[in-house]
Amino acid sequence: MFLHSLKIDNYKNLEKLKFSFSKKINCFIGKNGIGKTNIIDSIYHLAFTKSYFNPSTSQNVKIGQDYFSINGDFEINSRAESVHCYFKNGEKKVIKRNSKLYKRISDHIGLVNLIIISPHDRNLITEGSEMRRKFIDSVIGQVDKIYLQRVIDYGKVITQRNSLLKYFFINRKFDKDTIDSYDQQIISLGTPIFKERTNFLKTFIPIFKKYYSDISSGNESVDINYKSDLNSGSFSEILSESLSKDRFLQYTSKGIHRDDLNFIIENNKIKNFGSQGQQKSFLIALKLAQFDYYKTKFGNSPIVLLDDIFDKLDQERVRQIVQILEKKDFSQIFITDTHIDRVRDALSGLKNKEEIFDLEKIYLNG
Repeated sequence: MFLHSLKIDNYKNLEKLKFSFSKKINCFIGKNGIGKTNIIDSIYHLAFTKSYFNPSTSQNVKIGQDYFSINGDFEINSRAESVHCYFKNGEKKVIKRNSKLYKRISDHIGLVNLIIISPHDRNLITEGSEMRRKFIDSVIGQVDKIYLQRVIDYGKVITQRNSLLKYFFINRKFDKDTIDSYDQQIISLGTPIFKERTNFLKTFIPIFKKYYSDISSGNESVDINYKSDLNSGSFSEILSESLSKDRFLQYTSKGIHRDDLNFIIENNKIKNFGSQGQQKSFLIALKLAQFDYYKTKFGNSPIVLLDDIFDKLDQERVRQIVQILEKKDFSQIFITDTHIDRVRDALSGLKNKEEIFDLEKIYLNG
């Protein structure tokens, strides 16, 4: 899988840019704020129909303009695939594949196999459980549309049940039969979601731990613990036992919508006990394991976006990551950094020559 060319108009702080890419390593170099991250975010946008950093579509339009447009020409499974994303203020976003409009934007998800590693990923460690649920759901959902639809439907039923609980509380009434009807939907949707998350993590966690061991030269031990209410009983039992509490709280307090992943280093939560370098290594290992998962499921290597990956890592960890990139024979890699010498030093051991895009020179030359 390769991205051969990219055309950007009015995306974030980018006005008009065109690129033709190497099939292996492409580096965007420039000072902070010049737009390096926005370029790789535009590539992400072509894969997932939204920004990785700002999901509000209208806020991705360049200030002073009323639209943005992103065009990418890919090679996917030896076939040419053109993807066009267009948005104009006040109108619906448009996604086209080979000039053909999608009836549902969600039908596009899964065509472009891609992972991103970014400082923004630190939210997986520092923020609440919703971020980590979104991570696991996005990884599984990229290859399993049925799973993704179950997650969407489950969320809708939980919202409806919560509204009903609030209505009952305000009006001082209660209808057990109506609650039971929602509970049956929650059980039928939520139970397979829990099973899929459990099965996925059984495969995913050992791969992640191996990558972290490689990055840290085996000097640190890490783990991921799956925290779920369903680990302690069936869904029907959990909903029944928590009903009185739910009626008082006016929301559904138990279920797979409360699931979380505990990130552990040396038997402690990495959020509290991990250094910046350890946390970044943890996140990189997560994304490399995601790469393996996609490669197994799709049968080809995903495009890899590395945003500011070498910052806050010591030279030994950088060296280990570069060796992993070479051993895994990644298909196409996009890298952003502020220092061209740092990137060249980091990639000097790779057999493939990098393509350098110096954004200050590109802007200067128009």
